[in-house]
Amino acid sequence: MSEPSSLPTNPTELVHFGKLELVARQLVEGLMMGRHRSPFKGSSVEFVEHRDYHPGDEIRHIDWRAYGKTGRYYVKEFENETNLRAQLLVDVSGSMSYAGSTLSKFEYAKLLSASLAWLLFGQRDSVGLITFDANVRDQLKPSSNRDTFQRMMQVLETVTPGEDTSVADVIESVLPTIQRRSLIILISDCFDSLEALEHVLQRLRHGRHEVVIFRIAAPEEIEFPFDRPTQFRNLENIDHRLLVDPSRLRKEYLRQYNEFSTGLEKTCGTLGIDYRVIRTSDPLQTVVGEWLAERMAIQASRR
Repeated sequence: MSEPSSLPTNPTELVHFGKLELVARQLVEGLMMGRHRSPFKGSSVEFVEHRDYHPGDEIRHIDWRAYGKTGRYYVKEFENETNLRAQLLVDVSGSMSYAGSTLSKFEYAKLLSASLAWLLFGQRDSVGLITFDANVRDQLKPSSNRDTFQRMMQVLETVTPGEDTSVADVIESVLPTIQRRSLIILISDCFDSLEALEHVLQRLRHGRHEVVIFRIAAPEEIEFPFDRPTQFRNLENIDHRLLVDPSRLRKEYLRQYNEFSTGLEKTCGTLGIDYRVIRTSDPLQTVVGEWLAERMAIQASRR
């Protein structure tokens, strides 16, 4: 059966279009797919590390000496055979399950991460995935093998929102596992202490990692349009509910929300982090297309 040639632009409709893999493939189709030059790619053919053999890898790269010692197949990875190492960090905590007039932040994050993964795999980049709430839920090591993409889609299709989270603590916990310079893509609503976030983002940059933050927000979180008595539920503690008069809460809520947002944006600007606020009403094609176009323009300016 032939695949549809176009996708709906409304993210709420998009989530019902089909499986994540199909949506990701269709979404990046037609976008600028030229290979970017990785800032981490060297000109040598120096051996970097071993990784597990996957079907489809070239047999000539198998380390037979390692096989003789361990009985397992390992592939030698060379610097000039890896464009970019990317890690997708996807927040699946309870607060991500919020859905106002659009699809939930959680569903949007899954669509976005699947699309970015397909885009990066299409450029033969090495991509890994980490999903987390209070702790790491799933972790797939970076690989350029398409089997890894299939495993990512399985993880994203089956993962469900957890409860509480600490974005900074989770990143701190996975930092030791990111031993080579990488592109770190955080997809989250970033609800955490600003000081804790600043500290861990500094650590990422000191490790010479490139960092991109797609901060997912529902329009209602940004605008707080409520005007009638409303019961609010803590999505990271489902037993915590509070009936409030939004008209009395609105001013203080917006003050705190905007103060946090401004602080995080300033921190990212100071650290040279690509920070983007994405509304769940924003078309995925536009979000991915703009990021790709800007990234390619930056790469071109470095040549």
